[in-house]
Amino acid sequence: MQKIELKYGCNPNQFPAKIYTTSKELPIKIINGMPGYINLLDALNGWQLVKELKIATKYAAAASFKHVSPAGASIAIPLDEKLKQSYFVKEDSLSDIATAYIKARGTDRMSSFGDFIALSDECDESTALIISKEVSDGIIAPNYSDKALEILTKKKNGNYIIITIEPLYEPSEIEYRQVYGITFEQRRNDVEISNSILKNIPTKNINIPDNAKRDLLISLITLKYTQSNSVCYVKDGQTIGVGAGQQSRIHCTRLAGNKADIWFLRQHPKTLSLPFKQGIKRVDRDNAIDLYVTNNDSIFEDENWKSIFTDKPIPLTNEEKTEWLKEQNSVSLGSDAYFPFGDNIERAQKSGVEYIAQPGGSIRDDQVINICDKYGIVMAFTGIRLFHH
Repeated sequence: MQKIELKYGCNPNQFPAKIYTTSKELPIKIINGMPGYINLLDALNGWQLVKELKIATKYAAAASFKHVSPAGASIAIPLDEKLKQSYFVKEDSLSDIATAYIKARGTDRMSSFGDFIALSDECDESTALIISKEVSDGIIAPNYSDKALEILTKKKNGNYIIITIEPLYEPSEIEYRQVYGITFEQRRNDVEISNSILKNIPTKNINIPDNAKRDLLISLITLKYTQSNSVCYVKDGQTIGVGAGQQSRIHCTRLAGNKADIWFLRQHPKTLSLPFKQGIKRVDRDNAIDLYVTNNDSIFEDENWKSIFTDKPIPLTNEEKTEWLKEQNSVSLGSDAYFPFGDNIERAQKSGVEYIAQPGGSIRDDQVINICDKYGIVMAFTGIRLFHH
């Protein structure tokens, strides 16, 4: 039996804790730091996600995981100037894998605070330099350059968790887990997410361009490793809003849609021109931007702004936000299970959704199709549920 002792289980009182295998060698090696139970759940789920994204899209992929769900995921589509500003990127030259991680983290920078990173490709110096500026708990990748290791082993006073994984490792078809002393057994969810599942289109509009097909695949692969219920919005090769672990489908759609709206509003000219003081930490910028775009007046009260800005920011009005969000389009949306009501479509279209992939199978499918037709949205029925627990 090969095993690795862990820092602790889900909580510090849950000790001792370990991972082990009785049939094969463990496919991972701990290069630096001492992971806990949740760190490894994030690492192994994140690795599966980026591995599948690369297979499906042929692009390098990255994911930013928190509490066993992705805060963001992306493939290596180049950044435009607005995104560079929004993500605090000043580098002129970035590797593909660095680009993928910047965009994955950029989905929801508030939720990615203290993330566990997964990379489909070698972590190079370019990526390690980006990671060195962010608050992160650890990383999993197939390998690391010498320069990358030199940079990453200095994070967190030398305690940054660095894990390698064997990229060709394939787990057993059957998986097990224990709950309350009782063993559960099931077939691993090895369903393949590819363009073949996007052919059943019941809406009047049946045109899904190639970039939207790619984005729909990204949304579905992301959902495959997101705690259910879940909905995911994607644009230009990256997630822009992930709604995870909600009991109600409409709450998933609202949560992910609100995150997508914040992602859009971070790129508003007023947001990009906020007068931050020199030397303000990234986390403080992220917090201030979140308060600003959500119209939280606390950022302007009691002269709080003076600790962050050189001048008092000009508020972003509700009217300006509404007009800015109206301009957003070409967003793809995936759902891990069927939409039971048309209200999900009504909410989704407010965040620029034009393409949807969901399993179908609700007794109200006709209602959902009609609402899609009302807005000219293309919807594919995949026939595949993607619950993950």
